[in-house]
Amino acid sequence: MEEAKDNQHLLKALGALDITLLGLGIIIGTGIFVLTGIGAAEYAGPGLMLSFVLAAVTCAFICLAYAELASFLPAAGSTYTYAYSSLGELFGWWVGWSLILEYSVGASAVAGGWSAYFSGILHAAGLDLPRQLIMVPAEGGWVNLPAVLIVVVSTALLIFGVQASAKINRLLVFIKLGTIFLFLFLAAPHINPLHWKPFLPFGVKGVVAGTAVLFFAYLGVDALATTAEEAKNPKRDMPIGILSALLLCTILYIAVCAVMTGVVPYPQLDTAAPASFVLEYIGLRFGSAIVGTGAICGLSTVILGMLFAQSRALYAMSRDGLIPMRLYKVHPRFRSPYIIQLLVGGVVAIITGFTPIHIVAEVCSAGTIFAFLCACVGILILRKRYPDKPRGFRCPAVKVIAPLGFIFCGFIFSQLSSCTMILFCVWTLIGFVVYGLYGYRHSELRKEEQ
Repeated sequence: MEEAKDNQHLLKALGALDITLLGLGIIIGTGIFVLTGIGAAEYAGPGLMLSFVLAAVTCAFICLAYAELASFLPAAGSTYTYAYSSLGELFGWWVGWSLILEYSVGASAVAGGWSAYFSGILHAAGLDLPRQLIMVPAEGGWVNLPAVLIVVVSTALLIFGVQASAKINRLLVFIKLGTIFLFLFLAAPHINPLHWKPFLPFGVKGVVAGTAVLFFAYLGVDALATTAEEAKNPKRDMPIGILSALLLCTILYIAVCAVMTGVVPYPQLDTAAPASFVLEYIGLRFGSAIVGTGAICGLSTVILGMLFAQSRALYAMSRDGLIPMRLYKVHPRFRSPYIIQLLVGGVVAIITGFTPIHIVAEVCSAGTIFAFLCACVGILILRKRYPDKPRGFRCPAVKVIAPLGFIFCGFIFSQLSSCTMILFCVWTLIGFVVYGLYGYRHSELRKEEQ
């Protein structure tokens, strides 16, 4: 019996270097390839470099809290589960409902950036798709068709099985990192320091606003922190791996942002494919096509990851009776949750096909920040409720780290636009209605109490 129980534990095979490399693959993506241009043009100018620093400092606090939560509740790597266990079912539902917003809208934003790079590659080859098929209605088009198609393909891959999609994902991560270094190599010699003046054209408020918009680029810290159970020495490897990954990612983010704003005047970077645009701006059309291809590979991994995470978060909610379990029916051949994956893919395809990218990015950041806020509170509650229960990793100075994470997240959340705040509140109200009509009545916790 004990032997069977031991076989249920995950293999402790990850060292600090493994966790660092995993973090590079998870965190690097949308922030570099999509939001850097829009963030510089509309929010912070060259000061967007400081926006990445602020986001990284905030995420350092969050990651340390997440690492303990993941080792304390290793059965599920979801913010929903952490909130459900520490704050109760209602807050758990609220976080889970926010995760639906976070992952679905986030995948839509990434798909929009994917479409921009795909269109840029075709343009470099002398082929231009009709504007009506690459622009959303708000931008004068009919539908962002390439964005819709990549969501459909990613959904199909996940339905065919996690193993096949995981192999593709590993290959794309290496291509993604190579693309970033190629971009820096090609564009850095063309930097004009005068383009960095003024450095803060929108003031400090612009820096914070830029952080609020790009914050969801750090969504991968959730997945990174959940590796705690598989770390060889979690007390040592987790903080080293997490903080090293964040440091290296932030350095790359700042380097790319510095090159982009140094080569092209920041007002001209208002595009969802800034890396390709910069190289085309300096006349390197072939380099633009190569970098665009690499960016497509990198963004594809993010889309796959978000669609996967969305379906698994919904599974955790269905397990607790808060959404219908029949939606999570497993395909008899591919052994994947095909019904919920089709629903998620359909919703994401509709959002990305008809909604401007800067709106979906900011709304996704709202969901991400809220989930992080709940994690900061949850870790303090669990420490007080179960002070002596063993943890694979214990957050150092938790009474300082958790409150700082909460304060930083709260401050960034307050800088979101009023439109985003309204959308988030409306989404929350809809969520409470759904909970009242279905979740509360079918809750497994409620059944146990009765």
